[in-house]
Amino acid sequence: MSGLVGLLPTVVDARVRFIAWASLVIQLLLIGTGGAVRLTGSGLGCPTWPQCVEGSLTNTPEMGIHGVIEFANRALTGVVVLIAILAFLAVIRMRAERLDLFVITLLQGLSIPLQAVIGGITVLTGLNSYIVGLHFLVSVALVVLTAMLVFRVYYGPRGAVMSMPRWYTALAYLTSLLVAMTVIVGILTTGSGPHAGDADTPRNGLDTDFLQHLHSWPAYATLGGTVLLVLGAFTVAGTNARLRRFTLILLAVELVQIAVGITQARLGLPEVLVGAHMVLAGALVGAMTVVVLSLRSAVVEPAAAASDAPLLADRV
Repeated sequence: MSGLVGLLPTVVDARVRFIAWASLVIQLLLIGTGGAVRLTGSGLGCPTWPQCVEGSLTNTPEMGIHGVIEFANRALTGVVVLIAILAFLAVIRMRAERLDLFVITLLQGLSIPLQAVIGGITVLTGLNSYIVGLHFLVSVALVVLTAMLVFRVYYGPRGAVMSMPRWYTALAYLTSLLVAMTVIVGILTTGSGPHAGDADTPRNGLDTDFLQHLHSWPAYATLGGTVLLVLGAFTVAGTNARLRRFTLILLAVELVQIAVGITQARLGLPEVLVGAHMVLAGALVGAMTVVVLSLRSAVVEPAAAASDAPLLADRV
């Protein structure tokens, strides 16, 4: 046992970075497979929980394609469990020096039973749209958590210095709030429309047409905020290179997301585009997370210290 423990990392190395990326990617994949379940009306492909069908943990041939899709989504949870365990073990020996990584991986592991319980309630309530939405919302929160993990294995623990002016920091937090609003209204929109499940799945009863318009308002406001963040990242003295890079990535994700959203609305909400829209929502949240994390630095940037010293004294 001591020999196996000795193989665990004591510093952040390539193994830790790989597992961090795997943690983020698997959460995005889980959003994709969960979307496939909903878009194909397979939410009750496995009609019981935790078994797939009475007397069997797996799907049976009689259950058809819906059983295959729902069981595949459940089976992916096994991969999530494995990656969560590996992530926790990858940082456990450095918990004294990197408590941030230890806490993130611990929360990642604890989220698994939470998601399992919510998934069970989803089945037992006949795919109640609000419970399904909560299931997706927890997945989005896990994207935030795993994006933090990736960021911190590359750039270290939380910086002690707010390296950007207060107006820029406020704009970044406002934009992140708009992202959250966009996701939440998007969840309600899906729960009211044709892709809330099969024909027998209860909708949330809200007006789909109105929600589609309402969903676009914070989305376009997010785009406006992101454009300002990009311009600020390239014009404010002392801006770190990673903030410039991540704001550009955020803008790129939003442009693709908006293009997919407009296209799916005009084409009558084809399942493939709706599924892509869901995965892109996860990518959007992840990109916004690393932009916010990039606002802090471990030390004061020399150029920023000369131009904005009072603001940079604002410490944790």
